[in-house]
This record gives sequence, structure tokens and C-alpha cells, in this order.
Amino acid sequence: MRIISYNVNGIRAAIKKGFIDWLKTNPADVICLQETKATESDVDMKEIENLGFEHHWFSANKKGYSGVAILSKIKPTSVKKGNGHYESDFEGRVIEMQFGDIKLINAYFPSGTSGEERQVFKYKWLDEFLKYLNQEKKKNPKIILCGDYNIAHQEIDIHDPKGNKNTTGFLPEERAWMTKFLESGWIDSFREFHKEPHRYSWWSQRFPSVRLNNKGWRIDYITVTESLINQLKEAEIYPDVKHSDHCPVYLEIKH
Repeated sequence: MRIISYNVNGIRAAIKKGFIDWLKTNPADVICLQETKATESDVDMKEIENLGFEHHWFSANKKGYSGVAILSKIKPTSVKKGNGHYESDFEGRVIEMQFGDIKLINAYFPSGTSGEERQVFKYKWLDEFLKYLNQEKKKNPKIILCGDYNIAHQEIDIHDPKGNKNTTGFLPEERAWMTKFLESGWIDSFREFHKEPHRYSWWSQRFPSVRLNNKGWRIDYITVTESLINQLKEAEIYPDVKHSDHCPVYLEIKH
């Protein structure tokens, strides 16, 4: 089972930049998208369907904002939209699929970049989501959590840790949440295979040279519960795929 997590920063914009041609290369069986910025009816999905993908969407109530979707060549046993928290569901942040005994959760974590009010919301969201994940884990010990977490966890995950120590996405409280999350029984799949530095999944668009010079952040993750550790086969990040300010992150598991 090959899984990709990809913040497309607008599915319609990504399609204009060659997203469907990339899908034709068969990059994964299941592709979890974040920040779709669209509803299903905004996009002509025929070409994607013709490639063998079924698709499920959970869009924000606000037009052109947030939203998640999953494209899958594997038939899920069930699909669930939202996690029951009103503010999160209003913004279309969580969608899930069940594949036999494995639950796949696709989440777009809040960013906190637009001011103090959103940073407060981010902390609230993180706490609510961790409780939700812990409840889900009791019911279903095998969970894969894909998404744009909007947190660079360690200094190795960001090009300039000292310069960004007061920047949202690398604040001590956010990093502490990530540590708590991983210590509660989750595995950062990429780091199981790659210990090397300078591996990033997002680059600021404000300066074109940033991506060229790889001044990035690793904020996109596929984490798995500890019960899946023996099923991990390979993990990767694909910085050369450029339909967005993020790039796809990849995990292959035995299923």
C-alpha cells in the first residue's frame, strides 16, 4: 500500500501546474490532499477517475479555503468526514478512510500564521485532536495519520532553527505538542528511514530563491501507530514535484 500526503495549496492551481500528469505516473495507491481550497463540484474529476481513483472530499464552509480530500485506487471499507469538533469540521480539516484493519486519517492542521487569535485556535485544535486520536487508537490500534501538521518538530526539520525560534510552526509549545504526540505511541515514518538533515517539504513562496536554495521546513508528515512499525517498507519526500509550495511525502507499508 503506497500512500502520499500532499498539501496542494489549491487543487485547481495544482491541476494547472501539471498535477494530473503527475498522477498519470502512478505515484501512489492512496493520495491524501490538504488545502484543496475547492469543493468537489469546482473540479472536473473525469480525468482523475479515468486513472482509477475514487475520490472523497471534505471541504470548508468558507469558499476557497482549507479543505481535505482523498484519492484512492483501493476501495475503502468506510469513509468518515470530520472528527466531531465544530470549528475543525467547519473548516474541513479531517477526513478518514478505513482499509480493513487500518484506519487512514488525513488532516490539515491549522497554521497560526494570521495572528494571535489563530495561534490560540491552533493550540486548542491540537489538544482536541490529540484526545480524538487517543480515543480512536483504543478502538483501532492500526492508524496512519497523513497531513500538513504545520509544525517543524526538531532543529533538523528546519533550515534556520535559531532565526525561526519565535515563528509559528516552530514555537516551543508547538514542538512540545509534537514530542508529546510522538511519545504517546506514534512513529514519524520518514525518520525511521532517513536520519539525514536538509530534508524539507515546504518552502516559503515569498522569495523564489528559497526553494532553489532548499531553505525549507519539514511540516508534512505520515505518522503511524507503533503497532504498524513492522509493516513499514519505505518512506520518502519528493522535493522535485512542484505543483505547490509543499511537496508530496510518501510511505509504503505492507498491507
